[in-house]
Amino acid sequence: MNWPASVTIKEVGPRDGLQNEKVFVSTEDKIAWINELSGTGMKSIEITSFVNPKWIPALADAAEVAKGIERVPGIVYSALVPNRQGLERALEADVDEAAVFMSASETHNQRNINKSVSDTFPILREVAQEALSAGKSVRGYVSTVFGCPYEGAVSIDGVIRVSETLFDMGIGELSLGDTIGIANPKQVQGVLELLLKRFDAKKLALHFHDTRGTALANILVSMDMGITTFDASVGGLGGCPYAPGASGNVASEDLLYMLDAMGIQTGVNREKLLSAARFIQEKIGRALPSRNLQIGSSNG
Repeated sequence: MNWPASVTIKEVGPRDGLQNEKVFVSTEDKIAWINELSGTGMKSIEITSFVNPKWIPALADAAEVAKGIERVPGIVYSALVPNRQGLERALEADVDEAAVFMSASETHNQRNINKSVSDTFPILREVAQEALSAGKSVRGYVSTVFGCPYEGAVSIDGVIRVSETLFDMGIGELSLGDTIGIANPKQVQGVLELLLKRFDAKKLALHFHDTRGTALANILVSMDMGITTFDASVGGLGGCPYAPGASGNVASEDLLYMLDAMGIQTGVNREKLLSAARFIQEKIGRALPSRNLQIGSSNG
């Protein structure tokens, strides 16, 4: 297999990890946690979501968090932005990057955004253009790339259509999401073979949930095919409020352990990352699914 010399881990825990939690983590604790993550060597941290608080109450303090963290030079602090109103709040809080999102499947897009795929495009185009005009970078997310909780299999043509439209809006990077953790290595290979004929591997990232324990295997295949950017969440936190059965993201520290052991550079300090995982586990008040976190806990 072809292994890259280095990989970028994009930490999505403060947004994707917390959005589905029933326990509300205080604003002060969120800020302290993000500050701790800023000291790990991560170069990209998704800090919150400017979605309407009534939909994602766990992140109702988005502006306070974004304004309260200590910004470390060289780190991109991004936030999820659903529409123009959300972008205005995000710009006022001076985020570095606006992340826009939609689904490849109609039903999940309808449940998640309350709009059809086609009706979502003009809204995201407006967000992307205004964010770029404000000097911010824009990242795109496509959910349900490998399967939908409502429709089952998802057409690769639909994935390509959404991806091409998002790139046409000016996004710099596209994150392909395995929203319900259903993907397997052979499927990942097949999807990437088709997408890489159209898009540069450097502009694609993969976002795997570890619902069925296949996330690391899927990452190995993705790396072999030239992908070097992966989303992950400290502790394995995460899940989609509009995707039944979607458990956490691949744990950042589990991914980091594998990459470190393989000699693949990330620039991230594992001990500091584990410390950040222990911090949020204590605030959440339950054991998180991260294997490396469990090992640390069992060792006292």
